[in-house]
Amino acid sequence: MQNRENFADDREDISVSIAENIEEGRSQLPSSLVWAIATATTIFFLCRSLRHALFQSTAFDLGIFDQAIYLIGQNQTPFSSLMGIHILGDRAAVIYYPLAWLYKISPDVHWLLLVQAVALSLGAWPTWSLARLAGLNQEQSRAIALIYLLYPVVFNINLFDFHPEVIALPALLAAILAARLNKIVWFCTAILLVLSCKAVLSITFAAMGLWLFFCEKKQRYGAIALLLGAAWFLIASQKIIPFFSGSEVAGVGRYGYLGKSVLEIIINLILKPQLVLGKILSFDTFKYLFLLTLPVIWLLLPFSGKLRLQYLTALIPALPTLPINILSDLPFQRSLAYQYSLPVIPFLLLAVIAKEETRKREEIQGQKEEDKANKQQFLTWVNLPQIKNFRISQLWRGIQLPRTMIIWSLIIFLFLGEYKDFYLYLNRLDTWQATREAVAQVQPQSSILTDNRLAPHFAHRPIVKLLSQISPQTNLAEFQYILLNLRHPWPDTEKIGDTLANQLKKSPDFHLNYQKNQVLLFKRIAD
Repeated sequence: MQNRENFADDREDISVSIAENIEEGRSQLPSSLVWAIATATTIFFLCRSLRHALFQSTAFDLGIFDQAIYLIGQNQTPFSSLMGIHILGDRAAVIYYPLAWLYKISPDVHWLLLVQAVALSLGAWPTWSLARLAGLNQEQSRAIALIYLLYPVVFNINLFDFHPEVIALPALLAAILAARLNKIVWFCTAILLVLSCKAVLSITFAAMGLWLFFCEKKQRYGAIALLLGAAWFLIASQKIIPFFSGSEVAGVGRYGYLGKSVLEIIINLILKPQLVLGKILSFDTFKYLFLLTLPVIWLLLPFSGKLRLQYLTALIPALPTLPINILSDLPFQRSLAYQYSLPVIPFLLLAVIAKEETRKREEIQGQKEEDKANKQQFLTWVNLPQIKNFRISQLWRGIQLPRTMIIWSLIIFLFLGEYKDFYLYLNRLDTWQATREAVAQVQPQSSILTDNRLAPHFAHRPIVKLLSQISPQTNLAEFQYILLNLRHPWPDTEKIGDTLANQLKKSPDFHLNYQKNQVLLFKRIAD
């Protein structure tokens, strides 16, 4: 009878706690976090704008998206001359069309850099709300939000050009928050926003649907996410991308050893697991997973024998992204410098929050047991291991101070953040002024051939191509300008640039219009 009363009390406490948590999840952001988000947005935008101003952006991927969005804003077909396909044939990202509204105000690439900075910084807001909803106090919730802002992948993604999927990062977190608050309209809005950013994110959402359905007991929300995610994946990969590109999904080539199409790869993964075991169990994979989780690794691992691992179910939606990166032939998909690990970050933080929630519940339960034991003034040898475990838990709770969490994240950021690239940029400043002068001489809308670093500054025109796209048989008559930086060339096309420069100097069709510090601008002589 006494046990039943205790269970009733526990249920009442949990019901009150859930109601309080819902109110906390809806509560206003603390001013300190508002300032942190604003500061992060400013730093992200300034760092990314500086990189662009120093001619360190790349055509892959800033130039590609900038050109497509510019053409949409000009009511032209968004055909990417850099890729040779309609932009929807790349990743079926319809988000380009609403982004083009900004270019109708003013066609400037800094719109994209600002959208990216704002989107990445805003992810701290739903992160904080999810932590408060889970019952974490103000300091812990603020610390986890700051861990998000200090996550190396977040900063590195911002620095590496522009990618529409950054908009999906806060939307993923917002979708989880909406599901837990039973806000179905906001949940569906977040789903549509995420799916509009990149076709492959549909797999993440489908997995999130399974997690919501079975682990979170949100059957309605889970079914919506699963059905929409699976449906969009099939529509985008089997219809939209082939229609606009004329071929299979571009990323399929990175998994050539598994098959030549999306469906063939999926079938071989199921029927021939031996093809991938070597990659999964490799040192490269363990290194990638270690570095990816390092900023929160001490918050993810259990340090109490009583702590159950149920909180790790929050990582289920991240599972599709990990094999996509691990099994790729391209090593940069396992680098924290690029955008490929972005869909994993929300669920790592969610697992941290879930662990803290579980630990808090178990500590409350442990405290109740201790109070009961003190009230009865009775301890037996059976209680001793429990007291020992409880002391370990208390010690670990003392270690997990919010300030310590932030300091750890800052240390990892200093090691893994790509801010160090700015030191490399200083070595290329000797051609900065010459490049500016050469760029200023290129007429708007004129077709141009150049290298990967310079192309983003000429994206607002129908035809801009890279040296990697030409061959000795290419007819250069389609280009009105050819711009080369022979002192600091793009490594992959250095030889092509040298050969082309010698060829153009002897060509009667082109005139050397500008030359300084090995920056050469050739202009085609009018017919």
